[in-house]
Amino acid sequence: MKHELIRLADIPEEGSVIVPFFGREVHVYRAGEGYRAAANTCLHFGGPLECRGRELVCPWHGARFDMATGERREGPARKDARLMFLSTIVENGALHYVWGE
Repeated sequence: MKHELIRLADIPEEGSVIVPFFGREVHVYRAGEGYRAAANTCLHFGGPLECRGRELVCPWHGARFDMATGERREGPARKDARLMFLSTIVENGALHYVWGE
């Protein structure tokens, strides 16, 4: 099954765009030649994330995550914490969340 997140033309060249996701939000952005969709949730205390350069940063306590790898760079989140990425595919000019396939 799949659910359209966003049209590819609406994903910015730099930074991210926040899109709704079943009552939550995800950051969608370009990653190299592909695309990523990461939950808009800090893994320290559940706060929202802001896109700053090539990092997603929690304004509450300063946890910083690499957008390409998902790895925590610094801050109070656990050292082994990683962004939660959605499983996605590109189809018909849009990025889709996929499950059960």
